[in-house]
Amino acid sequence: MSAGTGARMGATTREECAALDAVDPLAAFRKEFALPDGVIYLDGNSLGALPVRTPERVRQVVEEEWGRELIRSWNDAGWFEQPYRLGRRIAPLIGADPAEVVVCDTTSVNLFKVLSAALRLRPGRRTLLGDAEAFPTDLYIAEGVAGLVEGARSVLVRPEELDRHLDGDVAAVVLSHVDYRTGELLDMPGITARVQAAGALMIWDVCHAVGALPVELGASNADFAIGCTYKYLNGGPGSPAFLYVAERHLAAGPLQPLSGWFGHARPFAFEPGYDPKPGIGRFLTSSPSLLGQAALDTSLDLWERVDLAAVRAKSLALTDLFIALTEGLDGIEVVTPREHARRGSQVALRHTDGYPVVQALIERGVIGDFRAPDLMRFGFTPLYLSYTEVWDAARQLAEVLESGEWRAERFSRRGAVT
Repeated sequence: MSAGTGARMGATTREECAALDAVDPLAAFRKEFALPDGVIYLDGNSLGALPVRTPERVRQVVEEEWGRELIRSWNDAGWFEQPYRLGRRIAPLIGADPAEVVVCDTTSVNLFKVLSAALRLRPGRRTLLGDAEAFPTDLYIAEGVAGLVEGARSVLVRPEELDRHLDGDVAAVVLSHVDYRTGELLDMPGITARVQAAGALMIWDVCHAVGALPVELGASNADFAIGCTYKYLNGGPGSPAFLYVAERHLAAGPLQPLSGWFGHARPFAFEPGYDPKPGIGRFLTSSPSLLGQAALDTSLDLWERVDLAAVRAKSLALTDLFIALTEGLDGIEVVTPREHARRGSQVALRHTDGYPVVQALIERGVIGDFRAPDLMRFGFTPLYLSYTEVWDAARQLAEVLESGEWRAERFSRRGAVT
């Protein structure tokens, strides 16, 4: 690293980072993850790392529960009750009552369910409001739900414009607690109160928040929420999602339109008519993905030992450090808010040629990702990321920019996933 690069990276030294690592209360969790040597993994906001105990747990389900016990495992291994049990384990991570959460399906499918429920709970109202820059699945699902209800419409606004759109036709608002692009953290209790004061229901997407910071759905009086488990919760690629429904809405009738047999009050009575289960079970649809749920179950073993306040404190310290080390680099604009109250656990840097820069970093063993048109995203996962790794990642970024190596043609060739 040249003297010029060091000057632009700020005053913090690698030795100071090592001192922070030496007293890190979360450092012991690093050994719980199977991280490859020579890699600094800054993409846990997209796909979390593999817990070391997950392969054995999945093997047990495949070889013993499925292979040896066969269909008996629906009862003997608790397969049938698994969606509820996992929901109860996730509930403390999102500030919910255990009876308000169930693990099932995907984020997109669960959003379809809760948006449909919101429209049914607000008859006569036909507008669904969403963030114009939210993760696309939220926008597409809202558009799809609106297309199924006569007169309904999906309207996209920015969160700062929300109040002037909250009229008497708005049935529900869906927003991301943490913006997937910029890492901006929204004011959950404040926004929820304003939406409900206008007579609408509040739906939160907590995909980029759960496991990264304390989420307080109950204290915020949220109506519904959906979230995934493969980012900060480390459930694995395609691991099952979850949904939250406030207890006050659970006795309001069938609510959601995907009336599959797992949501029936008596699924093994094989009755021709649909009678929804009481409580959160009415939001189930079909048989669970048991291998995915087994992997998630193992990760949640780990999360039951984690202090979320310590996670949040380290997350802010790591992102503070990365911002300080990168904000003066050539061509870089820090997009993520500096204020702690407005920041999740990622840092987004804008660069005109962000895609090839990220690819050059990945070749050096620093894994982040890119979001069009010009954002480089770096996720900070306090359970397995150290302060010295953050310093090293910033140094590698500085060297990539200073050397111009990102201009090599191979770094501009785009894969299907960016």
